Parts: sequence; structure tokens; C-alpha cells
Amino acid sequence: FEREAERIRAALGERALRIEHAGSTAVPGLAAKPVIDIVLVVADSADEEAYVPQLEGARYVLSIREPDWYEHRVFKGPDTNVNLHVFSQGCAEIERMVLFRDWLRRNESDRQLYERTKRELAEKEWKYTQNYADAKSAVVEEIIARAEQASADRS
Repeated sequence: FEREAERIRAALGERALRIEHAGSTAVPGLAAKPVIDIVLVVADSADEEAYVPQLEGARYVLSIREPDWYEHRVFKGPDTNVNLHVFSQGCAEIERMVLFRDWLRRNESDRQLYERTKRELAEKEWKYTQNYADAKSAVVEEIIARAEQASADRS
């Protein structure tokens, strides 16, 4: 992650408003596929001219555009299996992803629940990777709800 974050910073400079390690590889002790998920926050992810050429210059490849879902973009890494998720500053999904990561880092029972779910789903065959991700959604939402409640209780 650190090497990729540095490569992103070098390509974008101050346009990289925030870079976070997300996904299972960001949670020590959690089983994970060898894919590094990174959240990159830019001023406006729909304004591709402001960041896409620089990332492509660093050999990242734009692979997904989801204008209907938070103007989300995904790049694949040049030489490491990376999913670089790009969102606009202020997007609620950024905080959800970070909250989920941080909660799993602290909460062993939910970390184990998530890992069990992932392992059970990994045993199945999926035509599309997105189907696997969708199948995890109910457990992810359940865990996020607990994390949000714990955060509210601390406030």
C-alpha cells in the first residue's frame, strides 16, 4: 500500500486530497485475496481531466466508470494487483469504507464474522466478481450498522 500511495502522490501531488488503505488487506489478521484496495479522494471524480491523465502517466488503467454511484472510478495498478477507488471529496462512501476498516481492526467478533462469510462465498463459483461482492453486502451492512451505533454511542 505505501509504495502505491507514494506513486499516486507523485502522480497527483496536491490533487490527491486523501489516500486510504481499504479492504481486507488493510485489516491485520483478516484473510484476504492478494488485492490492495485503495481509496483516493479528489476534488471532483467526475472531472477526469483533473486526474486521469496523471494516473495513466503513472501506468494506472481506468477500468470502471460508475457515474450513477457517487461518480466512482476504479483504476487497476500498473504492476501490483490494485483496485484504486476514486471518489469526490465529501462522498459518504469514503467514510463508510474507512469506518468498516477501522471497526474490523478493533472488533474481533465482526472480523471473524466477515472472514467466515468471505470464506463461505469464496467456495462458490461466480460468473462475475461483482456477484461475490454483492453476496457480502448483507453482512457488510450489518457490521457497518454496529460500527455506526458504536460511534454514535461514543459521541
